[in-house]
Amino acid sequence: MRPSSNSLLLRGIGTLVTADPAAGEGPLGLIHDAAVLCRDARIDYVGPESGLPVSSVEEPLTLDLDGCVVLPGLIDCHTHLVYAGTRLGDFEARLCGESYAEIAARGGGILSTVAATREASDATLRDLASLRVEQTLVHGVTTIEVKSGYGLDTENELRLLETVLYCDRNGLPDLVPTFLGAHTLPAEARESEAARDRYVSLVVDEMLPQVARRRLARFCDVFIEEGAFRLDEGRKVLERAKGLGLGLKVHADQLTHTGGASLAAELGAVSVEHIEHASDADLAALAAAGTVAVLLPGASFFLRDEPVDAGRLRKAGVSMALATDQNPGSSPTDNLLLMAQMGVLASGMTIEEALLGITTHAARSLGMERDRGRVAPGMRADLALFRCEDPRELLYRFGAPLCSGVIKDGRYQRVEAGRMGGLRQHQ
Repeated sequence: MRPSSNSLLLRGIGTLVTADPAAGEGPLGLIHDAAVLCRDARIDYVGPESGLPVSSVEEPLTLDLDGCVVLPGLIDCHTHLVYAGTRLGDFEARLCGESYAEIAARGGGILSTVAATREASDATLRDLASLRVEQTLVHGVTTIEVKSGYGLDTENELRLLETVLYCDRNGLPDLVPTFLGAHTLPAEARESEAARDRYVSLVVDEMLPQVARRRLARFCDVFIEEGAFRLDEGRKVLERAKGLGLGLKVHADQLTHTGGASLAAELGAVSVEHIEHASDADLAALAAAGTVAVLLPGASFFLRDEPVDAGRLRKAGVSMALATDQNPGSSPTDNLLLMAQMGVLASGMTIEEALLGITTHAARSLGMERDRGRVAPGMRADLALFRCEDPRELLYRFGAPLCSGVIKDGRYQRVEAGRMGGLRQHQ
């Protein structure tokens, strides 16, 4: 037999979390003393190590994981990581009692990041975004959704999406671009109702057609909130995006109840984000539509707002995903596992809900559930390796750097910060 460069065998897995209840024990589909065989960037075998098929043709490269817990590669399904500058001044102002809305009203908040981002060169944006993308690997993330939204004019919104595509070609995690030209109104659109209308028309009639024609994004998102876009404006943007073939996402009901969640359900959005203030009727509509609710506990924590009550969503039958909302103003973190821990401790999610929320339900929120988010034959060979003995430790040991490595498209990447320790490789 000869060693194969396109096959990878993971053996010595203490507990494999398949995220597929049909594949193993309980809602997480646990398999103990497991093995996973990857071939040509896809998963070929999942099951007990004792059941591994024997090949007389090739011997795969083998990694002995020495009892690690293995999950599907984690999916951060909501980020804003292409930007320049910081929001340290806003942070200090909030600590002194100013609200997020008050800071935004005096020109801080998103607009200050827009100014810094517009001034940054292409090279600077690429370097900053690439660094942030690479850093997510430390936490076991192999797929990241990335929004635009800090350009707020045609040239810069397109430039941000081009930056996402550049990073996707040059980085390990897969990036899923989302157009968020309707993030907030730029300063020049706040002078009058006519100026406001002109900006909405710019998004609908100029930005979106170019995004769709150039295939710069898979999704369109809109922020429906007081101080951002009204419900009727959000509808215009989303209906235009849908007509152009883009998938839909909606920032809704984060700070106040706006009806954005129900609009997302009505239009068939794949996900709705935040929803701290969604009504029971909104939740019923989301459940009926199959729209995934993306919880962003980092934003609630950082803004000192009440988190989403996961019990309400559970009772309504709404599927829940979790994400970092990585951005400079309301959630400056890249630690997705910490968000899962917050989902359990602050929002009342179960351990199973939190782990599914960063794997299979996160994949659903991106329309990618047939390709990733579970460990099953035929799925993409993306896995996250953790130095612990029990999957519950991932939520119990909050903030701990437990990730020791990732498998991306069937290739192993060591994570230095995760203290890989005694990983052994055989050929």
